[in-house]
This record gives sequence, C-alpha cells and structure tokens, in this order.
Amino acid sequence: MTPGPLLSTPPLPDFGPGVRPATLEQVPEAAGLLVPHDGEPVADVRGRPDRWAQLTLVANAVRREVPTLAWGMGAALVGRVLGAGIRQGGQGAGTGQAEAGLAREWAEVPRGAQVETWWGEVPLLWRAGSVTAWAGVALPGPLRDAFLASLAGAQPRRPGSPLEAVGGEAALRAMLADFYARARADALLGPVFAAHVSDWNTHLDRVTAFWVTMLGGGATWRGNLNHVHAGLGLRGAHLTRWLELFGEAARVHLPPAAAALLVSRAGAMGARLGQRATRNGPHAGRVP
Repeated sequence: MTPGPLLSTPPLPDFGPGVRPATLEQVPEAAGLLVPHDGEPVADVRGRPDRWAQLTLVANAVRREVPTLAWGMGAALVGRVLGAGIRQGGQGAGTGQAEAGLAREWAEVPRGAQVETWWGEVPLLWRAGSVTAWAGVALPGPLRDAFLASLAGAQPRRPGSPLEAVGGEAALRAMLADFYARARADALLGPVFAAHVSDWNTHLDRVTAFWVTMLGGGATWRGNLNHVHAGLGLRGAHLTRWLELFGEAARVHLPPAAAALLVSRAGAMGARLGQRATRNGPHAGRVP
C-alpha cells in the first residue's frame, strides 16, 4: 500500500483497524478513499451541511486522483461529484432492482466513465479515472479485494492546487525571498523598491499571502492588484526585468514544471499591469 492511511466516510470497522475516518486535511496523504453506502440522500441535500462537506471531501480526493472505491449511495455521491445525473429507484422501487440490492439513488454514467456491468438501465459497476463505483448496497468481496490490492501500485497523485504543485507555502516563500534579494540588487528595479519599501519582512509576508491566494491556497490576501501597483511609475522595461528575475529565482528553487507554472502566472499578471501602465503612464505611489 502507498504511504498514508486508508480513509472512509463514514468509518468502516469491517475493513480493519487501519481504516480511518476521512477528513479533508488527510486527503492529500491518503492511500485511498472508501465511500460506502450510508443511506443518506444524494440528489437533494438542501439543509444538509454535513452532506455538502462530504461532497467537498470526495471532490477533493477525486481531483487529486486518490484511488476511490464507492458503493451504494456512496457510488451515487461520487457520480454527482463527477457531474452525473442522479436517478431515483432501487431497493423497494421494483422487484428486479430489489433483488440486485441497488441503492434507492444511483448515478447515471459520468462522462468518460467505462461501464463494466449493467443491471437493466442501471450502470452497476463503472470506473472513471481513479474511481471504482458499485451501485449495489453490499460491496462484493472480490471487488473489495481487488481495490485493496491495487493500492500497492498506485501512481503519484495530481496536486490538489497550483500551490501544492509549486511545493507549498514554504517553498514559495523561499523563492520569493530570493527573487526580492535579486530585485533589490538590480540596477533598474532596486531604486523602485528602495523608494517604497522599508519593512521587508512585512512586504514578504504580504506578497507571499498574495501568491498563496492566487495559487489556490485560500483567501489569505485581499486587495486589488491594479490598485496596489498603481503609482509606481512602471514601464515595460521594469515589468520585463521583473519577470526575468522572477523566472531566475523560480528555476533555482522549484522543479521545472512548478517553475514554469509560477512564471506563467507571473507573466499573465505582468501583462495586466503592463496594460494599465500603458493607459495611465507613470506616477508616484507605494510599492506592493
């Protein structure tokens, strides 16, 4: 099994003592996720914050490509996360469906999923990426065993956010500190920063918070990008040099793919600021 716990929502003691109750914080390190039948609604979750929280957790796991095994109403829940329609009918809705042990709600086939077994119009067993789903209430033993065996060969995960892709806040802050050291020593950018920044620790905190927010790490920064940069007298040459030094620091501190991601975001931001500078021209103000 890959490092990390096997999570379940809700807890499943029948799977052994190694299975833990799922929390959003544990998902990035999870070996896998179990989403069992719990009899709770899927199509209509109005007034159910607990159900919305479960949808959020499952969506986070699916986005990260955590191996996921779902059955019964859990399979319907995962289907909803993947954008599938939810249909009514299952136990008690018809003799054939009751005999098959289907949950009362089930998911239509999600886009891109492969159906391995049908029960009439119901996709009984389907797979989509890292997800295996069984529409029945009782999970077949062979399906369970195959899923647990597959965890040993699980592939590296997709980062849950661009912030994770660059190595998290600590890696980002180290890279930004290097960038500003380069910028302060630069003949073109140094005077701009010297004129407007006196407390570099606070400045680094603020800029790190900005990038954490821009990379999907939560709303730690609030503000208006154009307003913050207004009044610096920036020209195209400043923005070009800024991006050059930013790229140098990124490539020193981050893996190539992460550096390319961050430089791409910085380039898009620089392009927006360049458009504003062209419209308004230079004037005095405060550095971000």
